[in-house]
Amino acid sequence: MSLNEQQLAKLSKVQLDESWKYALSDFLLSPKMDQLKAFLLEEKKADKTIYPPNHLIFNALNTTPLDRVKVVILGQDPYHGPNQAHGLSFSVQKGVALPPSLRNIFHELHADLGVERPKHGDLTHWAEQGVLLLNAVLTVEAGQPTSHQKRGWEEFTDQVIDVLNEQREHIVFILWGAYAQRKGQRINQDKHLVLKAAHPSPLAANRGGFFGCKVFSKSNNYLKQHGIEPIDWQLDA
Repeated sequence: MSLNEQQLAKLSKVQLDESWKYALSDFLLSPKMDQLKAFLLEEKKADKTIYPPNHLIFNALNTTPLDRVKVVILGQDPYHGPNQAHGLSFSVQKGVALPPSLRNIFHELHADLGVERPKHGDLTHWAEQGVLLLNAVLTVEAGQPTSHQKRGWEEFTDQVIDVLNEQREHIVFILWGAYAQRKGQRINQDKHLVLKAAHPSPLAANRGGFFGCKVFSKSNNYLKQHGIEPIDWQLDA
């Protein structure tokens, strides 16, 4: 896409990693993005608390540039409690109690790879190695789960998946639960590895299909088969 000066100026204001900014320019410059920004502005004018804070909305994409993505873990929308969401799917900031889904993820990680269960839920170490921790919806109103669905974020993150699907190869997509699996139907499984399992939330995980999914070892085995450095899933204490 060839951009004019006005479009380049508009893009320059987006707090997003350069590699993603231009790859996603079709959406970022579209009326849909303008509508999404207007919606968020109205929510804030109404004194509603929005998570994560502004500077962390694109944290997943800023921490994991396009050319460094090895694994994608797709979530639904951010945590809606105080100090939890920081722009990485399933991750919470240090010092915050582990949500039930994340406790189950750590249980499976330990069972799969023998990795010691971390005492915090900050997954930044994964993101810095190439694990794109992407939520389908990037914002939420405090205390109101799924409140920002169908406002445009889903189309934005569909484009993220399309860019990875088309421009990269040998990426592992981890799709936990029906929602993520529907969103992942667009992925070319001849170019990428798609791993599906039940969602790690207690209700879904306890019905079966999450524990024993071994997505962490399967991801690393696939990466090594294609000459790609595997992920160190161990988090610091």
